Amino acid sequence: MNVIIKNIPNTITCLNLLSGCFACIFAFQGEFDWVALCIGLSALFDFLDGMAARLLHAYSPLGKELDSLADLISFGLAPGLMVMTFLTYDSVFHGIDSEYQSLWALSALLIPVFSALRLAKFNIDTRQATSFIGLPVPANALFWIGICQAGLHMESPVCGYAIVALVIIFSLLLVSEIPMFSLKFKNLKLKENYLRYLILVAAVLFLSLWGLAGLAATIGLYIVLSLLTARKR
Repeated sequence: MNVIIKNIPNTITCLNLLSGCFACIFAFQGEFDWVALCIGLSALFDFLDGMAARLLHAYSPLGKELDSLADLISFGLAPGLMVMTFLTYDSVFHGIDSEYQSLWALSALLIPVFSALRLAKFNIDTRQATSFIGLPVPANALFWIGICQAGLHMESPVCGYAIVALVIIFSLLLVSEIPMFSLKFKNLKLKENYLRYLILVAAVLFLSLWGLAGLAATIGLYIVLSLLTARKR
């Protein structure tokens, strides 16, 4: 029985990984709504495995490494493939040969590369016990879901070069030294969680206005608030 209990968090982590694998498959097929759903499920499982580990006192070195590997697939590779597929659409780049468009699309692979660096950095950085240094990979994945959803529903043509620029900027944010506050609630006190409540209210507002595209605005607000908080310190 103890063996079963100790492996519950790892089982949930494997569900995170499985959802990420499905997200990769759907990304290749251009099924962006399904990609968003699978990454959302991965985020849910990523939250639940940590909760299960705390409640069951089932921490293990294996679980830590497995969690990072699952996050790399779900929040690194899956959004990277989604953006790469998005950049191959004819409506994204205009007036260039398809060969060059494919090369530009490959820039999206910076997302999984820098996500791997971010996760490796997190595993050895003792400063990130209660907050983050650099943009967390789940937040980055949610941002790209929002960007792709916005691009798909825009009436005017999407500028592929702007997307590539965002890929570079957000890849650098992943490994930056910018302090980012954690979005996890330790309690429900307003004084200690006012920034988290603000993000929560903003997310509901943005999602109601723009659908999944509102995720990009939510993560953008999260970054701005983190920068302002860091400056005050």
